[in-house]
Amino acid sequence: MSAPFDSASAADIADAARRLLAGELAAFPTETVYGLGADAENPRAVGKIYAAKGRPSNHPVIVHIAPQGDLSYWAADVPPEARLLIDAFWPGPLTLILKRAPHIADTVSGGQDSIGIRCPSHPVAQALLAAFAAGKPNGQGGVAAPSANKFGQVSPTRADHVRSEFPDEVAAGMPVLEGGASEVGIESTILDLSRLDRGAGPVLLRPGHISAAQIEAVLGVQVFAPDAAAPRASGTLKAHYAPRTALELASDARLQAALQGRGLPPGKVVVVAYTPPPAAVDARIQWQQVPADPARYAQALYALLRDLDGQGFARIIVQAPPADDAWHAVNDRIGRAAAAFTLDTTDL
Repeated sequence: MSAPFDSASAADIADAARRLLAGELAAFPTETVYGLGADAENPRAVGKIYAAKGRPSNHPVIVHIAPQGDLSYWAADVPPEARLLIDAFWPGPLTLILKRAPHIADTVSGGQDSIGIRCPSHPVAQALLAAFAAGKPNGQGGVAAPSANKFGQVSPTRADHVRSEFPDEVAAGMPVLEGGASEVGIESTILDLSRLDRGAGPVLLRPGHISAAQIEAVLGVQVFAPDAAAPRASGTLKAHYAPRTALELASDARLQAALQGRGLPPGKVVVVAYTPPPAAVDARIQWQQVPADPARYAQALYALLRDLDGQGFARIIVQAPPADDAWHAVNDRIGRAAAAFTLDTTDL
């Protein structure tokens, strides 16, 4: 059966698996965002991810495994809490931080004794992971894959985003598997279970589509905020997920001032808001309304930021979303994007 026009063919997937087995890079879709993958057990291959992205070597990457993969091959200890969450949420957008098995190189964990593992639900990702694992002598294959973008920039949610981000690698033959637009649109939830034996955890290192409340409902215990001893994890730096255009996260008061032209830079400005535009808006401002539902907002966010980045705006002003738990992941991503910029908004 032929693949849909927006999905990789079996031949494409087989070719990408061969390249991964040969120590090369391959980009592929997941339900969260597109990933830039390499053989997790090949330090030189993983090093190519860091080089292509411009990623600090102490910043961990997540290892992706197929549904039939053996988690105990990758982790030194798989606590009962992990099994409960796997049964509830895998395959899906949940990354578990566990104690790394001694035979797994610390290249994937930024030098730490932990490892981040997840099992994606996207059918193309699952097919690639299965084909890759089948080429391993022991049948155990993991693909290390952070988001397929330059470090700190907006994550890709379509294959064309990846191609525009890595034109040199694509020209050199790096496959980019098609998989349509990412269903979730933001990165996975990351939960630390690596320190349960020391009385720490579970700890939410990065919010995502699967909420702390959902995790608590499965485990029956509280999920805690990160502490000073928490392991480093993907996408948790203060400034991250940022477009190239200056981005400002605006409170309601700041937004009202901007709509009257106060504190704006020269040039065109776009306001990204989940509410309709008011009757009177400064002529320099373009209003971009986005869904008021947090899941739909998250799905649209990165593609929108990439689109706005190419339109010559002097600034992207984002209306601060609600502060309730349903918006936690969206607020996390926008807050980190805004932290990348120091802006003058004093003329109020």
